[in-house]
Amino acid sequence: MEYRFLGKSGLKVSALSFGSWVTFGEQVDTDLAYRQMKTAYDAGVNFFDNAEAYENGTSEVIMGNAIKKAEWKRSDLVLSTKIFWGGDGPNNTGLSFKHIKEGTEAALSRLQTDYVDLLFCHRPDIHTPIEETVWAMDQMIREGKALYWGTSEWSAEQIREAYHIARREHLRPPLMEQPQYNMFHRKRVEQEYKRLYDEIGLGTTIWSPLASGLLTGKYNDGIPKGSRLDLKKYEWLKKALLDSDEGRTKLEKVRDLTAIADELGIGMPQLAIAWCLKNPNVSTVITGASTVEQVSDNMKAMDALQKIDEHVIQKIEEILDNKPTPEQDWRG
Repeated sequence: MEYRFLGKSGLKVSALSFGSWVTFGEQVDTDLAYRQMKTAYDAGVNFFDNAEAYENGTSEVIMGNAIKKAEWKRSDLVLSTKIFWGGDGPNNTGLSFKHIKEGTEAALSRLQTDYVDLLFCHRPDIHTPIEETVWAMDQMIREGKALYWGTSEWSAEQIREAYHIARREHLRPPLMEQPQYNMFHRKRVEQEYKRLYDEIGLGTTIWSPLASGLLTGKYNDGIPKGSRLDLKKYEWLKKALLDSDEGRTKLEKVRDLTAIADELGIGMPQLAIAWCLKNPNVSTVITGASTVEQVSDNMKAMDALQKIDEHVIQKIEEILDNKPTPEQDWRG
C-alpha cells in the first residue's frame, strides 16, 4: 500500500480507502462488515469513510461495531463522517452551527469513538452562511471531536470563500474535498479545483471511481442476474447509466477499455481505480464493495498502478476523448 499526504497536512492516508456508501446497510451484519474491513485493513488501508446519511446512521453503527470487534488501535485508523442529512426535523439537516454540533456528536456515538479524523460538510448549504459553517467546523476541532475538516461536492468558489474566511478569522481552514471522480467524470477535479491544489493545499478523497459500476465492465454484455442494476430499486440508475444515448456511448468505451485491461493482464475495475490514482492531486480513492472478494479485487489496483505507463494513459485518453483542456472554462 502507498500512503499519501492529505493535502498540505502531515496526515497520511492510504492511497486506497474503504467507504461504507452502498456497502453497509440493512443486508450487512457486523460480521460481514468486519470481514470486509479486515480485508481492506490487512491490505494496508487505514482510511475508512462514512456519513450520517448512509442508511440513516445504520452504516456508522455497523462500522463502529466492526472496529470494536477487530480491536484495532484507534491511532492506526483515519475515520471520517459527513454532516448534512441527519433527519426530518427542521434543524436536522444542513450546515447550521446547531446541526453540525449535534450531528457530529450523534455520529461519534454511533461510531463509538471520541473523535473523527476527518469531518466533511456533505454538500454546500445555500441557506446557511458559509461563515457560520466555518465557525462551527472550527469549533468541532477545538472541542476535539474532529482533527481536520473539509467539504464534499462544493464548488471551487465556495471552498475558496471558506478558506479565506477561516484565514481572516484565525480559524482552521478546510483541508480536503470529497468529489466524484472517474474516467467519465473529470472536469471538477482536473480543471475546476486545479488552482486550489497549490493555492490552499487542497487534498481530495475521491468517490465513485467505478462510475456506479459502469467501469467494472460487468455490464459489457448486458445486465447480470442479481446485479445491482437488475434490482427494481435501482431502475433509476439503470436508466441513467445504460438506457440513453450517452450511456450506450460510455458502455462502448468501457468495452474498448476492457480490451486494454485484458492486454495488461488486469481487471477493468483495477484499471479504472489505478487510473484515478495516477492523478497526483488524488490523495485517496474511496472504494466500496458488497462482498469480501470485491474488496480483495479492488486492492489489486495498487499492483495494476505499476502497469499503467504513459503509453497506456495515451491509449486510454484516445478512447475517452474527454480530457479537460486549460483553455476550457469549466463554468461554461
